[in-house]
Amino acid sequence: MISDAERREAAGVLATAERDRAPIGPLTKQWPELDVTDAYEIQLINARQRAADGGVVRGHKVGLTSRAMQQMLGVDEPDYGHLFADMFVSEGSVLAAADFCQPRVEIEVAFVLRDPLQGPGVTVADVLRATAFVLPAIEIIDSRVRDWQITLPDTIADNASSARVVLGGTATPPDRADLRLLGCILRRNGEILETGASGAALGNPATAVAWLANKLGQLGITLDAGHVVMPGACTRAADVSAGDVIRGDFDELGSVSVAFA
Repeated sequence: MISDAERREAAGVLATAERDRAPIGPLTKQWPELDVTDAYEIQLINARQRAADGGVVRGHKVGLTSRAMQQMLGVDEPDYGHLFADMFVSEGSVLAAADFCQPRVEIEVAFVLRDPLQGPGVTVADVLRATAFVLPAIEIIDSRVRDWQITLPDTIADNASSARVVLGGTATPPDRADLRLLGCILRRNGEILETGASGAALGNPATAVAWLANKLGQLGITLDAGHVVMPGACTRAADVSAGDVIRGDFDELGSVSVAFA
């Protein structure tokens, strides 16, 4: 572990990199002893500062929910990050690619909660009862670490590499679809880049939401009514740049799109 002063310094380095859109080297190179506990504390330092500056938490994201990504980083559980109100953009929006360091896109099934969830002991059944509806969604991820040369502590400290969330406009009650088996297609400029299924997120995206509720419950944090939870990608992430139009199509849930200029 590293000291509190080093955690604050690392948080400042990340915040500056995001503000200036100037990627940095891995934190774990500068502070080799930085571990997962340090990383979550660094994430919280920046989240608290953002809240102090007027930011409002509107949900959370879960990352590393696929076996492939867990194996790549040598971990056996997901991670999470905070979603602030100013990170949500309308479907069909045109975003400036220059507003990001090195953006990528993922397609996911977003959960919007009707009732709060607090661990421990939250089950998939609890998640389904508490969910008002699900939406087709695109998550724009972005690493403030140069060339995505990240370890698990690097991405956790960097708010799980989160950047923006695009929610589709078609709401589906969770009992109207088998959330484990929804097929999905990620397109860039009309070309199919990836195909996958919603079950790529821990076998069931609702399982990822339950994991998050239980993980945050250990810290005394509740997932609030009205909050959005992004449970993890259905496919591999894809790079994007100015001029790209991204679309996600989901069985039974509809589609969602966003463009970059």
